[in-house]
Formats: sequence, structure tokens, C-alpha cells
Amino acid sequence: MAVAPWIAVVLLLSVVVGSRGFYLPGVAPADFQKVRSFCPLLDLFPELTFDRVGGLIPPDAEQKDPLPVKVNKLTSTKTQLPYSFYSLPYCRPDTILDSAENLGEVLRGDRIENSPYVFEMREPQMCKIVCKVTLNDKDVKDLKEKIENEYRVNMILDNLPLVVPIKRLDQVAPMVYQLGFYVGAKGQPTGNKDVKYYIHNHLSFLVRYHKDTQLDLARIVGFEVKPFSVKHEYEGQWNGNKTRLSTCDPHAKRSVLNSDAPQEVSANNDIIFTYDIEFEESTVKWASRWDTYLLMSDDQIHWFSIVNSLMIVLFLSGMVAMIMLRTLYRDISKYNQLETEEEAQEETGWKLVHGDVFRPPSNSDLLCVYVGTGIQFFGMLLVTMIFAVLGFLSPSNRGGLMTAMLLLWVFMGLFAGYSSARLYKVFKGTEWKKITLKTAFTFPGIVFAIFFVLNALIWGEKSSGAVPFTTMFALVLLWFGISVPLVFVGSYLGFKKPAPEDPVKTNKIPRQIPEQAWYMNPVFSILIGGILPFGAVFIELFFILTSIWLHQFYYIFGFLFLVFLILIVTCAEITIVLCYFQLCSEDYSWWWRSYLTSGSSALYLFLYATFYFFTKLEITKLVSGLLYFGYMLIASYAFFVLTGTIGFCACFWFTRLIYSSVKVD
Repeated sequence: MAVAPWIAVVLLLSVVVGSRGFYLPGVAPADFQKVRSFCPLLDLFPELTFDRVGGLIPPDAEQKDPLPVKVNKLTSTKTQLPYSFYSLPYCRPDTILDSAENLGEVLRGDRIENSPYVFEMREPQMCKIVCKVTLNDKDVKDLKEKIENEYRVNMILDNLPLVVPIKRLDQVAPMVYQLGFYVGAKGQPTGNKDVKYYIHNHLSFLVRYHKDTQLDLARIVGFEVKPFSVKHEYEGQWNGNKTRLSTCDPHAKRSVLNSDAPQEVSANNDIIFTYDIEFEESTVKWASRWDTYLLMSDDQIHWFSIVNSLMIVLFLSGMVAMIMLRTLYRDISKYNQLETEEEAQEETGWKLVHGDVFRPPSNSDLLCVYVGTGIQFFGMLLVTMIFAVLGFLSPSNRGGLMTAMLLLWVFMGLFAGYSSARLYKVFKGTEWKKITLKTAFTFPGIVFAIFFVLNALIWGEKSSGAVPFTTMFALVLLWFGISVPLVFVGSYLGFKKPAPEDPVKTNKIPRQIPEQAWYMNPVFSILIGGILPFGAVFIELFFILTSIWLHQFYYIFGFLFLVFLILIVTCAEITIVLCYFQLCSEDYSWWWRSYLTSGSSALYLFLYATFYFFTKLEITKLVSGLLYFGYMLIASYAFFVLTGTIGFCACFWFTRLIYSSVKVD
């Protein structure tokens, strides 16, 4: 065949050139050398040395690979308000450069910038002076506030976040890791009642690397630090980074110890920033370097209890489904055996309302809008979780998860418009443009309004977490430029198709609904219906809230996907069961009831978020509390739309199924 020679050429080239692995953008491994030459000849023939090429390469053609450290935002679990690293009087490089950030990073409040900390690969250094800073009153106020609120400094080396190792005696793992180091600490000196504030001005870095056994290459697999507060002293005049310190001297092999006098934060004080850097070879391979970070939580996941809870939910769902199917099968068999008119007159239960069960509900337009939005949200979550399970949205891809969710939400507008238009046509609606506009603007408009208010509060605090105007404009552009047109396209396609026929005809005169038993009260049954779906997710919800508000990584997307599937089944089954009981009570107003039954689980989610706020968080500012409840209100609103739509779709399918399975004269 003609293809065979091309295959041979490709295979030959792959052998000659060498194949490289496939890596996601921004997360490919970086190889570092202790000594790098700029001579192309040495790159082609690494076995050559200077002696063999006889003076072709000058001695200064060698250079050590630099390891530039980047700084990220300052974070605190007490305020939830991030700030730029350079909002505090830290040492600055000659020119501050912002790293290119994706949409998700900006929305998270990340501000990644260069720093004066630059290492050389496998070149340890002791007591390297960075700079000297003299504090003014504003600097002192800012530092004390950040120390009081337990702010942490975050740094990045080769896309790895900086961690502080902490020994734990009561844990299975001997060491746990916390993201970033504290700006400083406060305490009371002996014999002094006043609280003093101390800054961590000396950093002892440790870079772990995995060395290639054949080449002199290394890959960074760990980035740790131990912060110290030390009041540096020196003799003579200050001579920049050439000054010889008496408290930290590489010539005398004197390193910083915890017993040294700490550096107090006070006005007109000179603070000297220094650091040590050590390199340690590690057996951890580059592909496994994130394992340390993903196992650093203080609250270890108790797999047995989580799986046990999920099994209980599955068991209950199976029992509910079995009871429902057995009862329904018996009812259909009984109804289909009715032959005489006298027997037909004795009918009771759900078949009696066949002439009203498909009567359009009140506020049917709004129901169409929320069902379409729920389909949009469902599609976004489903595709996002599939990508996350496949590893495309791992924590190493910083900001990737939020970026993916936003873009998928925008493009899923096509399905929102289509779904709302199809349901609108079932209700015999004719104004498809009106329903399309409502679908495109109702849910996003409410969320954007809340988000805008919260962002204004963050702006008022001068936090880096405030979304810049350009990013806000980009969000509006995505909404109006892509999402809204796609909603119109989907709505046009959905409205163009013929409306599905109802299994039974609707009577012209509505049937009177008899008085209901207390347990079939709409409010009571709706609140009961939301318990089981919430029970399917509340354990996982704890870990999600912990990762968001306590600044920890969340990575078990495979397990989350399983919980998501169980949530779908639970929402569908509990809604179908309660809908069946409602129809048996001759109450045919099931449209909104089915949506609210499973959607009420969002109420329990918000109540649990409130409980979490008062029991797990230590929020100190009113603005921070408003931010928490504002964002949790958005999350609960989205959860309501998602679960409500799942329940409604299940009930819609169920009613059409049972009324098409019985004989109706």
C-alpha cells in the first residue's frame, strides 16, 4: 500500500529524533542543568569536552541554570481577602513583571509576579542578603494587620507552590505540609504585658530534585521553606548584599537558629531580608511530585465512612425504586383489567386525573427558563467532571478548573435555549423570542448582580481578589457575545421542531383537587423531598468547602463524579415517588412541585454552609462574612437549578410513561 512508506518514514524519524511525551500546556516538566553551555556543538555532541574541541569554546561559555522564584497572593482563612505580595514592604526586583494568567487565576485572586529570589540549580547558598527595608508607620500598620489575621505568603518554583513541613505525632503520616508561610507571629516577651509583632525575614529554602541517571539533568519535585524571625546585626557601614552579618555568616558557617533574637515590627526599624537555599536529591519522580501536596490536609479523608454513606444512599434509592416499580406495575395491571362501565366509575387514584395532568401550570414561562438553565448547568458539570477525571484539570493546571467551567457554561447556552423552547412548545407557547431572552438573562443576570456587589466590597478593601475592569468586561463579552447568541440559536432550533404530543387529551374544565392529607401538604412534601439528595452529597460537601475556604487542594474528582451520579439517581427517584403519591391523591399540579421537591435540597445546602461558617471558620471581618454568604448563596442557587431540573425531567418522563401505558376511553 502507498501508506506503508510514510509509516516507515515516521517510525524512522521517531527513532532518530526521539519521542517526547504529551503534556498539557504549562505543566510539562522542565529539565535543569548544574552547568549549561551555549555552544550548539556541545548540544549536538554532549560527549565532547573543552579539551577535545581545543579552545573552540571559551571558559565563560558555561552558565548555571537559574531558578526564578515567583510570588503569589497573600492569603488568610480569617479574612478570605487576598492581597498582592508587594502590598507589604518586602524586597522588590528592579522591575516587577506580572505573569500571564488565565481567566480562572484572575477570578481566584492570583497575582503571580517575579521576585528578587533567584537560585542556581544545585548551588546551595547560606545567608544570602536580599535587601534592607526601613519601616514607616504605614508599613508597620499593614504588617501588624497581616500578622494579626494570620496571612500566609505564597511562592512558586517551577509551578510548584511553596509549603511548610510540619511534624505530626498523632498522624499516620509523619509529616504534613501547609501552603505558604506566615508573614510573622505575635507574642508577649517575658516580663512584658504588651503584645509584640515579629516578621519572618529569614527563609530557609529546600529544593528537592530528581536526577536523571544518564544525563546531568534534574527535575524539581519539591519546594519547602522554614521561616525564621531574626534581628540581623552587622558591623561597619551597610554595603548592600556584600555586607557581612554577625547573626548569619556563611564564612563562619553560622546559620540562623530559633534561639536568635526575633525581628520586631516597629516604626523606623531596619529589617534585613535573607535566605538560605539547599538542594536535596529525591527518589520522587516528576510525575508524582504533586502527591505530597495532595496529602497535606489536616482532615484526612475517611474513605470508609464516605463509602459507607454512599452505599446507604444507594440502598435506599434501590429500595425506593423497587417499591415504586412494584406498586406502579400492580396499578397499571389493575386499570387495564377494568372492562365494565361500573368498574370504571369506581376508579380512584392517578388515572382519574388523566384529563388534567398535562394542563400547563401557572408561571409556565419561568418553569421553561429554569429547566433550560438547569440543562445548561448539568451539561457544564458533566463535561467538566469528565475532563477532571481524565486529569486535564489537576491542581497543577492552576485556574484551569474555573476557566473550563466558565467557557463550558457559555457554550452550553445552546442546550439551554433548545430545552426551554421545547418545553415552552409543550405548553403551546408562541412567543419564542420572549422565552429566549428570559433564558439568556434570568439566571446569569441574578448571579452577575450578586457577584458585582461582592466584587465592589472586595474593591473597597483594596484586595487583589477584586476582579479587574478588563476581566469584568471579558465576562460580559462572553455572556453577550457568545452565550446569548447560542441561546437564541438553540431556541430557534427547538421551536422549529413540532411539539411532542401528550399521551392523553386535556379537559377544557379543570378538575377540582380534593382536600389533601397533612403529609401531602406541598410545603411538607417539598421539604421532605430535599433531604435524600442532600444526604447524597453532604459528606463530600464538607471537603469541597474545606478546599475553598481553608485554601486546600481538592483532587478526588473520580470520587466526586461517583457522588454526582448518585445525586442524579437520588433526585430522580425521590421526585418520581413523591409525584406518584401526589397523583394518587388526585392532585395533578405536579409541574412546579416536581421541580421544587428535589430543588429544596439547596435549602439544606445553604443551612449546612451556615453551620460550617460558625463551626469551622474563624472569619474576623464583616466584609469577609458577607463574601462567604454571598458566594454560598450563588452556589445554593445553582444547586437548586441543577437538582430541580433533574427532578423535573425525571417526573416529566415518568408521567408521560405511565399515562401512555394505560387504556383511556
